[in-house]
Amino acid sequence: MLKNKMGWLALVALPLMLASLSASAQSPVGRWKTIDDKTGQVKSIVEITQAANGTLSGRVAQVLQSDRGPNPTCDNCSGERRNRPITGMTILWDLRPDGSEWSGGTILDPANGKTYRSKAKLLDANRLGVSGCVAFICREQVWQRE
Repeated sequence: MLKNKMGWLALVALPLMLASLSASAQSPVGRWKTIDDKTGQVKSIVEITQAANGTLSGRVAQVLQSDRGPNPTCDNCSGERRNRPITGMTILWDLRPDGSEWSGGTILDPANGKTYRSKAKLLDANRLGVSGCVAFICREQVWQRE
């Protein structure tokens, strides 16, 4: 009898587990490797989280490569971010669901201290297209799931 209950429980639990895995593969929530446009090398790990209101934000979990040493600071940033360590810094915020993508957010480029309008779209389960926009001109980087 216990064997039958375990089999039934596994049968019920399996679709729920698969749905959960599928949902996480369709969400940008998680850890992403940012890639240097010039060298193709992994520069940092950004961790994207989702707030209760559905917006996404991303913070630098780890800087892996920098031409400014192992613990770079945001020298060109203004306000509260000026001269703060990039590791731990929120560089992406207020992205809102917009159909199959997220838009209306802001992204900070710690290299130059400038912020841009941003949007993001899952290209597949392991690649995220993240764009920074000025007026109608956008530049996209493809981040890879860690």
